[in-house]
Order: sequence, then structure tokens, then C-alpha cells
Amino acid sequence: MRNIVNISLPDSMVKTIKKDAKNGGFVSTSEFIRHLIRLWNTKQLGNELKNDRKLFEAGEGLELKSLKDLR
Repeated sequence: MRNIVNISLPDSMVKTIKKDAKNGGFVSTSEFIRHLIRLWNTKQLGNELKNDRKLFEAGEGLELKSLKDLR
């Protein structure tokens, strides 16, 4: 299911988004924004993994003995 989210942007940002969406081969500005959000999510996940690796290397990582330990 999709939801509609309205945001308010200055004219200069709207022009940039429309231009970059078109030049980037996106079918719509919505697809362009979804792409940017996916990139941001990927960066966030990378940061979490980096932090988890540091904890693991410091001996502070969580040892999972079964899938129930994920809760």
C-alpha cells in the first residue's frame, strides 16, 4: 500500500529535483525521492554495521545462540 506525503520545499529545490529526476532517468519526482530515501537507508544501515563491528571487535558484541536471541 502506498501513502501520500506532502512536503513543502522552496522553489529552487523543486526546480533542482525536477531537473535531476529527468536527467537521472527517473519517471517521476516521486521515484527520484524514493531513490534518495533508499540511499539514505543504505547509509544508515552501513553506519549501524560499522558500529556493530566496533562493538564486536571490542568484545562487546551479542552472541546469538538461536533466532530467539534476536528479540
